[in-house]
Amino acid sequence: MELKTAGIIGQSSSLRDLFRVLAKVAPTDSTVLVTGESGTGKELLVRALHMNSQRADKPFVPINCGAIPRELLESELFGHEKGAFTHAIRTRPGRFEVADGGTIFLDEIGEMDLTLQVKILRVLQEKEIERVGATATRKVDVRIVAATNRDLETEVREGRFREDLYYRLNVIPLHLPPLRERGADILMLSEHFLCKFCRSKGRTALRLDDGIRRILAAYPWPGNVRELENFMERLSILCDEDSVRPHDLPRKILDAVGDVAQLPEVPEPAPAPAPQGFAWPRIEDMQQRGMDLKQFIDTVEERLLLEALEKADGVKNQAAEILGVKRTTLIEKLKKRQLDK
Repeated sequence: MELKTAGIIGQSSSLRDLFRVLAKVAPTDSTVLVTGESGTGKELLVRALHMNSQRADKPFVPINCGAIPRELLESELFGHEKGAFTHAIRTRPGRFEVADGGTIFLDEIGEMDLTLQVKILRVLQEKEIERVGATATRKVDVRIVAATNRDLETEVREGRFREDLYYRLNVIPLHLPPLRERGADILMLSEHFLCKFCRSKGRTALRLDDGIRRILAAYPWPGNVRELENFMERLSILCDEDSVRPHDLPRKILDAVGDVAQLPEVPEPAPAPAPQGFAWPRIEDMQQRGMDLKQFIDTVEERLLLEALEKADGVKNQAAEILGVKRTTLIEKLKKRQLDK
């Protein structure tokens, strides 16, 4: 089966190695710990993990453990009963219950309070949760995937993270490399983002001349892919000419790379592998999946709808153009499959 990469772009060896592990891990229910610097795309990787899992048609529920106040996080995760605390005016299920049957993504788990870590450990061990203010437990069937930009081994040594929880989470470690270690992916991503933002703003795509390409490849991108994406959006707005030139770049980038003339030449990004010859689906393909004709055709159509939306970055007008249908037709098909979200 073709691996769905959730829009992760790149051909670097480190990314290919990561995808190989992802393809092996995704179909299992093993707990996964994703590590990497801030801005490397950890949530995209976790979404790809869910999309390629046996739970792909069930909920994917992300929660940022560092963005919710500690006193509210327990209720967000496990839910609460009416009257459990001052503002609990009605019973409310938590994220674990919402994710039942699917995947829950605990982002920035390194920020979680030690008392809550004990309760996460219980979910991993017992597959059950207890709402705030409740007297009984509830069984939940969820795959837990966690992510952090912290070094959890250091956090364990310094007493800020439970050792038993760390080993429970770290069954399958996946590490996203920083952008500065992904070589030609920097330019591939630069051109992708620049083209996307120019298209969304209705302007002709900007070109990156040779000097700019060398600068972008040499800059360390401390904010990783997120910084690069934001920078390309800025260029799509502020650049006045039809190509990006050194005077369009901020001083901090020019200072960081030094003399442009001394920077190494950067090869053109490698083209994507040529597609194999088209093969019509056969009766055997349908039978192997245990489908009848309608189910098989519906499945093929749904995959094409999702691919068009991914290529169009979710813009329905553009997705309809890619498919050669009217926007209203696309929307009807998405609604029919409950994909219009």
